[in-house]
Amino acid sequence: MERLEQFMHIPSEAPETIEGNRPALSWPDVGKVEIHDLKVRYWPNAPMVLRGISCTFEGGHKIGIVGRTGSGKTTLISSLFRLVEPEEGMVIIDGLNISTIGLHDLRSHFGVIPQDPTLFSGSVRYNLDPLSEHTDQELWELRETVEEKEEGLYSLGKTKFLKAAILLGTSVIEKKEDTSAGRSHGFNRQHNRLSIIQKAIRREFADCTVITVAHRIPTVIDCTMVLLISDGELVEYDEPMKLMNKEGSLFGQLVKEYWSHSGNAGGYSED
Repeated sequence: MERLEQFMHIPSEAPETIEGNRPALSWPDVGKVEIHDLKVRYWPNAPMVLRGISCTFEGGHKIGIVGRTGSGKTTLISSLFRLVEPEEGMVIIDGLNISTIGLHDLRSHFGVIPQDPTLFSGSVRYNLDPLSEHTDQELWELRETVEEKEEGLYSLGKTKFLKAAILLGTSVIEKKEDTSAGRSHGFNRQHNRLSIIQKAIRREFADCTVITVAHRIPTVIDCTMVLLISDGELVEYDEPMKLMNKEGSLFGQLVKEYWSHSGNAGGYSED
């Protein structure tokens, strides 16, 4: 009963659509993300988790978001999907304030590659296109993986969200890096798998804005820009090599710590 009472008083999310203020089907076509003085807290009177983040992700850029555990990385990504609403500030994508449109219109226009890919019971086709918005021919463009299955599009099996995100053809992709493998014995296998995924993302999303929440420094070294968050504040935002060569850079410190831990333990540091 206590749990039911708790759920009964959870505030509802914003409406799925707002008639008269719906984005064009092609939105976002550039993928420019402007974050203005973004402040976020998870409940009233709680401390701010994001404390005035301001930056711009240019269309087509590859952005790596780094920071220690609890710094606010995931909260920033959650704000782009309005999983948590801003206390102050705004996020503008291709000239549109995302707080002025419905949640379905916002979230359905972005692609997501989560840390732990979620797979649904059912066919490969259902996992690729759960809302039946694409033809079989469009789905068969991903046939390299699907053709390996005996029953084709209607076979049962696991389909990574990477394929679904490619199918969306969206301009903005949010990606949470996978950290599920073992630290030492599985490091090389995990590193090779991540390398394959990174190459696929660079190839398939070359013209898209890709925002990566990174736990491994090598993931962001080839990004266009790196954003470092500490205690909910933007500390550094620049090209990765410039930050590495900058005296006193916190990103440069994280790079050194990563390689020091990797070399000593044969694994990786989650920071």
